[in-house]
Amino acid sequence: MSETASLALCDPFELPESEPLVAGIDHVELYTGNARQAAYYYSGVFGFTPVAISDLSKGPRDRLSIALVQGNIRLLITSPVSPDGEIAHDLAEHGEGVKNIAFRVHDVAEVFDHAVRHGAKPVSEPAINKDPYGLVLSASVAGCGNVVHSFIQRDSYFGDFLPGYLDLSPSSPVPSLGLTAIDHVAISVSCGELDQSCDFYQRVFGFFESHAEDVSTEYSAMTSKVVQNSTGTVKFPIVCPAAGKRKSQVEEFLLNHRGPGVQHLAFLSDDIFESVRLLRANGVSFLDIPASYYEAVESRLGAVPENLSRLQELGILIDRGDEGYLLQMFTQHIPSRPTLFVELIQRKGANGFGGGNIRALFEAVEREQARRGNL
Repeated sequence: MSETASLALCDPFELPESEPLVAGIDHVELYTGNARQAAYYYSGVFGFTPVAISDLSKGPRDRLSIALVQGNIRLLITSPVSPDGEIAHDLAEHGEGVKNIAFRVHDVAEVFDHAVRHGAKPVSEPAINKDPYGLVLSASVAGCGNVVHSFIQRDSYFGDFLPGYLDLSPSSPVPSLGLTAIDHVAISVSCGELDQSCDFYQRVFGFFESHAEDVSTEYSAMTSKVVQNSTGTVKFPIVCPAAGKRKSQVEEFLLNHRGPGVQHLAFLSDDIFESVRLLRANGVSFLDIPASYYEAVESRLGAVPENLSRLQELGILIDRGDEGYLLQMFTQHIPSRPTLFVELIQRKGANGFGGGNIRALFEAVEREQARRGNL
C-alpha cells in the first residue's frame, strides 16, 4: 500500500555534525536481463542469501525484483517483465549494472526537501509504504548519469526488506564469503564533469571531498576525487578520463555504458584471502597481476606485514596509508558488456583507496582491454 506522506516538507534546516544527511547505504539495486538467474549467480558464487521477492503476484507489474543479503550488504536485483518500459530501455541503453544507490536516512521528508532545494531533480515524492511488518518512508532523486538515489527511512519496519516484497525462506543456508559491508561505490563521469559531479554530492547530500588522485600509464590516464559523508559510511570515488595515447578503462566504461554511471562496487571483507580463495573456487575471474608488481612491493612500501608469496598466489594487492595498510582485489567484468565489476577490500587501518595500486590496476585492465580489442 502506498500513500502520499503526510509529513510536510520542512523549512531550511541544519543537522548537527554528528548526524549527516545520509546515514549510510540501505541497498544497491542492479538492473539485469534475468533477475532469477542473476540472483542465483550472486547467491551461489558471491554468497548472498535471497531474502525477499517482488513479482507480478506481489508488486509492480513492470518488473521482478529479488533482494539478497550478506553481512550488512543488501543487493536488489531487478529485471523487466516486458520488452517495453523504463527498465528495458535503461538496460538497452546502459547495459547491466547499478541503477539505484539507496540511502538510509533519518527523515525522508527533510532530506528530500534539502536535496531538491540544492539542485537535485526529484524522481518520486515522499511516500509511505505499509505491510504487516510496519511502514517505510521513501523518496528518490536523480544522481550522476542514469543513477537514482532513493531515501529510505525504515526505523518503524521489521520485515526482511521492504513493503511490497514476499519474504523468501531459503531451502538451505547460503555459505557466507565473509563480505560484510559496501566499502565504496565508484562512479565514472565524462571528461570535464569531475568537479561538477563532486560539487553535486557535496551540495545536495552534504558530502565532503576526502581524497584526490591522478594516475597515468604508458597508454592512459585518469583523474579522481572521493566524496563521502561525515561518518565515512558512504564513499564515492568519482573518476574521469584524462588525455592518453589510447582509450582508458574509464573511457571504455563510458563508451559501453553510454554515459556516466557506476563502474564498480567495492565489498568489504573480514578475510580477503579466504574471500578470494572461495570466489576463485566458485569460478570468479580476477584481473591478472604481473609478477613484477610483487617484486616491486617492498621497494615501494618497505617491509610489509603480509606474506608476499601468499599475496601473489591469490593476486591480492597491498597499499599503505597514513593509519595502516589495505588489501584489495578486482574481478573481471561481470556482465558480458563491460559495465560493472567488483572490488574486494580489507582495511588494516588505512582509510585510502589503494592509490599506489591504481597504476598496477590500470595496467592489468589494459591487458584485458587489449584482449577484447578495446585498447
